[in-house]
Amino acid sequence: MHLTPEPRSGTAAAHVPPLRGRVAVVTGAARGIGAALTRHLSAAGMHIALLGREAQSLRVAAASLGTPSLCVECDVTEPEALDEAARQVADRLGAASVVVANAGVAAGGPFRLTDAGLWRRVIDVNLTGSANTARAFLPQLARTHGYFLQIASTAAFGSAPMMSAYCASKAGAESFAQALRGEAEPDGIAVGIAYLHWTGTDMLTGIDDHPVLRALRSHQPRFARRVHTPEQVAAWLTAGVAHRAARVYAPPWLRWCQPLRPLFPTLVSHVARREMRRTPAADLAAATGVMGAGGNADWEAYTSAGRGRSTRSR
Repeated sequence: MHLTPEPRSGTAAAHVPPLRGRVAVVTGAARGIGAALTRHLSAAGMHIALLGREAQSLRVAAASLGTPSLCVECDVTEPEALDEAARQVADRLGAASVVVANAGVAAGGPFRLTDAGLWRRVIDVNLTGSANTARAFLPQLARTHGYFLQIASTAAFGSAPMMSAYCASKAGAESFAQALRGEAEPDGIAVGIAYLHWTGTDMLTGIDDHPVLRALRSHQPRFARRVHTPEQVAAWLTAGVAHRAARVYAPPWLRWCQPLRPLFPTLVSHVARREMRRTPAADLAAATGVMGAGGNADWEAYTSAGRGRSTRSR
């Protein structure tokens, strides 16, 4: 499916550079939204660099692409690894025109029961990893007058209990991208922020077994409860990339929520507190830990290297 919009005379679309033949870098590309996005960007004619922790999964994702690709196994929390990845991309594919900071992990559960090392890991991957990605590829984006897309979340709209690290990291990633936008504009670099809602990745497997997330979802309007496929989200993201959009909403109706954002923290907190009062402490404790296969792969790789695992926070 070719998602690059046709230029229209007299509109901003007429100035959108074509995606065909340009280079896109996607972090967290081994599975889920990242893998789906590489397929859509490849279908639009882009050459793809897939970055992630799972080498075999990266190769499987790359095998489905119809344009030149490169797989680089790396940890976005390690600046030296990203610098090396940037060098490989430039040498083998050319300077990046699009960089998508998509790598992300999540952990659920009460803050006091969440391993302190795991809590820090979520912040490091989702926030520091995005900053490291930008730092490594900004020189290339400056040469190509490219586009940096930060994957954020509606978790930045209203922080949910039992998801403190994830919500803090996504709010921070949004703020980082907003600050970067003003700094990068003089170099011809556009910075976009993508707001994702419920998406059917492995991170949401068993979502209805998670007491607070189940309650938050059940109190939303019917249309807002829908879980969108990674392919659909990737299509929206690809259209945003083609337009160098400052904001990408997945699904598109989220744009109408922006004016209501001051209300969301109070609403989310009200629903969550009520559900937590109703839920036995044992059930809340059972919902503590890494969410999703990708997050587990990252945490296992991180702890197997002798890092991360710590005593529980008090």
